[in-house]
Amino acid sequence: MQSKENATVTVLPDTGSAQSKRDQVAEMFNNIAGNYDFLNHFLSLGIDKIWRKKAIATIASAAPQHILDVATGTGDLAIAAADKMPAVHVTGVDIAVQMLEEGKKKIHTRGLDSRIVMDKADSESLPFTNGKFDAVMCAYGVRNFEHLEAGLKEMQRVLRPGGRLAILEFSRPRSFPFRQLYGFYFRYMLPLIGRLVSKHSRAYTYLPESVQAFPDGEQFCALLRRCGFKDPVAKPLTFGVTTLYVAGK
Repeated sequence: MQSKENATVTVLPDTGSAQSKRDQVAEMFNNIAGNYDFLNHFLSLGIDKIWRKKAIATIASAAPQHILDVATGTGDLAIAAADKMPAVHVTGVDIAVQMLEEGKKKIHTRGLDSRIVMDKADSESLPFTNGKFDAVMCAYGVRNFEHLEAGLKEMQRVLRPGGRLAILEFSRPRSFPFRQLYGFYFRYMLPLIGRLVSKHSRAYTYLPESVQAFPDGEQFCALLRRCGFKDPVAKPLTFGVTTLYVAGK
């Protein structure tokens, strides 16, 4: 039986494609970039904004000057960090060019061009020197890594000693009856709404499938320790719909 870490590689946006998971993920997010923000806020009932604020709060206490936002997408987490910490500079990276373009529009509208830089880069091969960043963060991106451990090791490499890590990722609620109610919504309603709005046949079916395969909770904390992070803690949010992982180096 394969481990959860290996299972994440085999859950693909398009099971009939010969492309790598990395290329499939980039293509999927490029295709849904225009509707991504609307669906994010709509499908989470706006609670995703609260989750991001909690993640930012865990690294703000360390007063970082330079932050890396991995799998930045349209930049929501990067913008939240810049809003919370007026002196901070954020570098956001992603493999989906269209997502980055949507993010750059938002950053420009908010007048944050001098404080947030967004570039195309692969999480498994980050173009930065060792220990460059005071904090590294990622919201709902690690689940999409082709090689989860390789991506986490890169995040650890570019984080300075004493720096902070904050990761938000979907998880599986475990308490009755919320587990059953949310499971129905997540497996049936969310894919239907996502498909109707995004016009993408697989993006919001892939989402619950990839969450089921992801090693959440203590399993993910064990993986963070194996990748060199110190004292990782998993903090379930909103009945365990999402989990905030915090660690140091």
